[in-house]
Amino acid sequence: MSKNFSSVTELAGEEISNEQLMRMHHRYSWALPYCQGKSVVEVACGTGQGLGMIARVSKDLAASDYDENILIIAKKHYSDDVKVEFADAKNMPYKNHSKDVVIIFEAIYYLPDVESFLAECVRILKPGGTILIATANKDLLDFNPSPFSFSYYGVLELDSILEKYGFNSSFFGYMEIEKKSSKQKIFQLIKRMVIFMGVMPKTMAGKKLLKRIVFGKLVTMPFELVGNEFEYLHAKQLIKGIVNYDHKVIYCSASLKKR
Repeated sequence: MSKNFSSVTELAGEEISNEQLMRMHHRYSWALPYCQGKSVVEVACGTGQGLGMIARVSKDLAASDYDENILIIAKKHYSDDVKVEFADAKNMPYKNHSKDVVIIFEAIYYLPDVESFLAECVRILKPGGTILIATANKDLLDFNPSPFSFSYYGVLELDSILEKYGFNSSFFGYMEIEKKSSKQKIFQLIKRMVIFMGVMPKTMAGKKLLKRIVFGKLVTMPFELVGNEFEYLHAKQLIKGIVNYDHKVIYCSASLKKR
């Protein structure tokens, strides 16, 4: 039986902060050049808010998730436009060497066995294929892990484990700390205090209340991102082998070495 991730996942149609929406828009915008004309699969797609953006540029697109309740939302919205199905990340329903790109955004830390997932990626990817990863930066002082998470991976950890499975990785940072707005800095300070006191809400509902206190009015998460919600600012390429303390989000583009 799959876990119910609804309590810790942003769901289409519900309220989120403008920053959360911005982060969603940015990670899919970052992925677009890698997906242009390619055969793509998104693992842990959630309610599928980015699938429309990827479908418009890719050769073909499939998507999967481990929470059947959340998948209902994506299936209902996309109908036959995108193949969305239940699947375990360590046992994906795709043929050997059939995909060019595997996307896993804000979900790698929910996998109990990351190495099995990477082995599956090696199986389904074509030679030179790419994994695209977006993850919260675990090395920040105010980092707060999700209650359903297993392990978080920073720049060093991702580089090491991806190298083990034959990938050559490049890293990028998004949402530079020093460039945050005054409201974001206040929220970060409150977040540090809440984490220190051990009273950080565990569910999205509790976190939403905290965000409403700091940010005021929230926005409705769309069922599908259009792609022009925000101006796209290029992520900053990071130096491999150095822990990053400057960005809220870490991106990784990992290409399978040709043998």
